[in-house]
Amino acid sequence: MGLYKKKPKMREYISRKIGKKPGRIWKDLAERIVKPRQNLAEVNIGKLNSLTKKGDTVIIPGKVLGNGTIDHAVIVGAISFSSAAKAKIEKIGGKCLTLIELAEKTPNGKGIKIIR
Repeated sequence: MGLYKKKPKMREYISRKIGKKPGRIWKDLAERIVKPRQNLAEVNIGKLNSLTKKGDTVIIPGKVLGNGTIDHAVIVGAISFSSAAKAKIEKIGGKCLTLIELAEKTPNGKGIKIIR
């Protein structure tokens, strides 16, 4: 069962919580994640590998999937992660954070990229 079937108001909760942070990136993200579910991003590890470099912090306004490989450590904030994606990111020293955890860690949003 997916995150949204268990907690149908989760996206609205996340949106309200991060939309209050001072950085413009959080307001933009809050607007994106309350749109219809079919418009949320689904990003594979392989795409993440090609769009980032070591030490980057990125936001995925949707789900991170485990197809492909990653060869450098990154910090990824997303609504959810597949178990394979989470294992691959953490295996190489990266971090998988919820959007709320990432917003609390970097409230101004400096140096964070959104990947769609």
